[in-house]
Amino acid sequence: MTDRIKYELPESEMPTAWYNIAPDLPVAPEPPLNPGTGEPLGPEDLAPIFPPSLIEQEMSTERYIDIPGEILDVYRLWRPSPLIRARRLERLLDTPARIYYKNEGTSPAGSHKPNTAVAQAYYNKKDGTRRLTTETGAGQWGSALSLATNFFDMDCTVFMVRVSYDQKPYRRSLMQVYGGEVFPSPSDRTEAGRAVLAEHPDSPGSLGIAISEAVEDAAKNPDTCYSLGSVLNHVLIHQSIIGLEAQKQMELAGDTPDFLVACCGGGSNFAGLAFPFIGEALRSGKPGPRPIAVEPAACPTLTRGIYAYDFGDTAGMTPLVKMHTLGHDFIPPGFHAGGLRYHGEAPLVSLLAENDLIEARSVDQLATFEAAVTFAQTEGVLPAPESAHGIRTAIDLALQAREDGTEPAILLCLSGHGHFDLSAYEAYLGGQLQDYTYPESEIRAALDRLPVMGSGGGCG
Repeated sequence: MTDRIKYELPESEMPTAWYNIAPDLPVAPEPPLNPGTGEPLGPEDLAPIFPPSLIEQEMSTERYIDIPGEILDVYRLWRPSPLIRARRLERLLDTPARIYYKNEGTSPAGSHKPNTAVAQAYYNKKDGTRRLTTETGAGQWGSALSLATNFFDMDCTVFMVRVSYDQKPYRRSLMQVYGGEVFPSPSDRTEAGRAVLAEHPDSPGSLGIAISEAVEDAAKNPDTCYSLGSVLNHVLIHQSIIGLEAQKQMELAGDTPDFLVACCGGGSNFAGLAFPFIGEALRSGKPGPRPIAVEPAACPTLTRGIYAYDFGDTAGMTPLVKMHTLGHDFIPPGFHAGGLRYHGEAPLVSLLAENDLIEARSVDQLATFEAAVTFAQTEGVLPAPESAHGIRTAIDLALQAREDGTEPAILLCLSGHGHFDLSAYEAYLGGQLQDYTYPESEIRAALDRLPVMGSGGGCG
């Protein structure tokens, strides 16, 4: 190993194909179902909200999918993203562990989200879509899609979870600078939003509610499609460029990761980092790095949810997918990691968790912000609160290595910067944040309302 801190690929080494883990899975994933019939979905069932190109990718069994030149041209604005050895953090922790982080906060929107936003905008434009609708929590996805639609001369409508709309006004402003229109969700613009407001006028919103509004908007307008920033397989495919680059960069470092760590809400940045490594291990039949998905204790989908068919949204407008879920009408508290406030988990991430191919951990809010401040003070990078969940676990692993006398290499995905999250840091530094562990009784109540699959097909 060298003493270098920064490992950058030349532009010529940027991957030109995405990786799809589907053909390498040891167990076939359960198909998404039509909620009315209980039958597996066909391409025609997805056509009202997704363009043909992305439906084809969603159902693809090809291991590698070529990245079109128009997308590569945009990627070159910030890719390849750097891999950094966190030596100052290592010294503070007095650990023999080697900590690396893949910094996705260097993109124009400040997170990993443009990796799929640019791809989705390109394919929608190619297939004749004029406008995209979407949801966003912390605003990272909404700003990424607003950026991407602007690049491809499209319109963008974003339904932003109300609590984040209020907490993060500058994320909202960034979306508007890029040309997106932004509405707090639940809103009065859709039947789904109006129904929630009628029952809960002061609802803080949730990603499930915002998805319902965005899907409804897309389904009612023939020139509009829906765009999702996480969960579905075509999104995870686009994000695989993170791990594909990281594999090459770890070779430059002369090192091999023992742990892969990333925060996990819907699963996009975790899968983006981990899936290429997991796929390599599955194909070789040899042990690979240990992947750890880290989620907030206030929204513990993988660690306390169940593996079942459920809707991806609150109103029940989406197909049923087999995933780890807390229940589609689960409303998490308004903690500051808005991008992790989702009731479900990517079906392929859930499948790997169910087969013990990945580990899931949950961490508390105060410990997460403590780790974020430590990282900022040593590495100089202010992390997004979402990314700080992975940082917390990476620090814990490094401290455990000190106790055990082991020397692991820890590879972390820093999914975005926290420059628009300073109100959260202000609240933490002012002692205004508190930990919140979701009561088991409320989780059970939400799970009791999961759709029940009938013996004759369909759900009741």
